[in-house]
Amino acid sequence: MTKRPIPLGHHFGLTLTLRPSAFAWAALLLLALIGLGAWWFKFPSGLAVVFGLLATAIHFASELWHQLGHAAAARKTGWPMSGLVFFTVLAVGRYPKDEPELPAEIHIRRALGGPIRSLTTAAALGALAYALRPIGGMAYALAEFAAWLNFIVFTLGALLPVRFLDGGTLLYWWPRRKKGNE
Repeated sequence: MTKRPIPLGHHFGLTLTLRPSAFAWAALLLLALIGLGAWWFKFPSGLAVVFGLLATAIHFASELWHQLGHAAAARKTGWPMSGLVFFTVLAVGRYPKDEPELPAEIHIRRALGGPIRSLTTAAALGALAYALRPIGGMAYALAEFAAWLNFIVFTLGALLPVRFLDGGTLLYWWPRRKKGNE
């Protein structure tokens, strides 16, 4: 198998690509989510597989949605994102190679776009899960999973102070803001 990114086309104003490693990671995620469906939601094996498949799709849709939050914030700054590369079970935004050095405030605004979008999405999905709770079943389980996923992984997790995450970007650029912007 080639290690070169697989082109997924041009969508949402971005060039989307997929690293081949994402397939193996997606399979691992699928297995973990089938287990979650069986263990946490007590689905029988057939429904656990359906839950796993749908939850895996929700995960990748949530990652895309998070990244589109970055893209929207970047577009508003006047320094748009050029593409997304999916790798493992996450994606990373790409910016033009010829982009000049930008002020810290631009980097901060672009970094916050994803977590803010994921937080508002988590709140909306949490309200949906709450409404579906009395009914239960697959719809409730998927809504609850999606709400927690968007909150824990794509909001809180994204803000961890790790170099390649949004929190790492914020940690790097926050002290470099111009004085008077505090």
